[in-house]
Amino acid sequence: MAELTLATLAAQVFTGLVLGMILVLLAIGLSLIFGLMTVVNFAHGSLYMLGAYLGFFLIGYTKSFWLALVVAPLLVGAFGLAVERFLVRPLYGRSIDDPLLLTFGLSLVMVETVRLIWGKIGLTLDPPRELAGAVNLGFTYFPLYRLFVIGVTIVVLMVKALGFDLGRVWLLVFGIGTALAGLAGILAGPMRGVYAEMGVTIIIESFVVVVVGGMGSLVGAIVAGIAIGEVVSLTTLFAPKFAEIMVFVVMALVLLVRPSGLFGEAGLME
Repeated sequence: MAELTLATLAAQVFTGLVLGMILVLLAIGLSLIFGLMTVVNFAHGSLYMLGAYLGFFLIGYTKSFWLALVVAPLLVGAFGLAVERFLVRPLYGRSIDDPLLLTFGLSLVMVETVRLIWGKIGLTLDPPRELAGAVNLGFTYFPLYRLFVIGVTIVVLMVKALGFDLGRVWLLVFGIGTALAGLAGILAGPMRGVYAEMGVTIIIESFVVVVVGGMGSLVGAIVAGIAIGEVVSLTTLFAPKFAEIMVFVVMALVLLVRPSGLFGEAGLME
């Protein structure tokens, strides 16, 4: 019984790590856009959803998950560039609330548009055959695809670790941030399904990650993303009814100690 409990706990910890990686990809995009452009992008969840739907379409059209994994984020990023150029850019220099309200309205439009195109019923996005099955980690079996998600996120994070200066390409920041949301969407699709409202819950958790880590902090987004993923996963194991509440409890406790977040700078929102 003890071994079964240990295996279950280990599997849940890894599940939390996978969720944390999805949150990290989303939170990094949000932090990039806010940190360099001071724009709160409330459409980020819908862009995550769009990545999943585009992945579904491209896999059906090309019969290649790998091609879809590359193209879908690029298409979402290109859409993000268009949004920045024609919708967000005219609002620069105005109140921070203006782009927030605009992107919130855009998210509603995107959800309804997806419903019109693909319908209200959720879709199934299958992982590639090469990543089917589970891997024996010694203490538990874990789906190979979920380990792949962890690996992809680590590769994305290495871009920052290798010294890629996003500040020099700030004009592309909105596109890069939204492309990361699209990447998170297509990666999450095989695990969580594809449906129009899939971005609603995840965007709330992503904003919690950004606030806990500190607005505009990439290190904070990484640390907080993994932490929140583990909190949700472990709470789901021991007290499922409190899983959604615990993320806000963690946020409240962090803000009581550090109002600017774990790695945030005081006064950034002013």
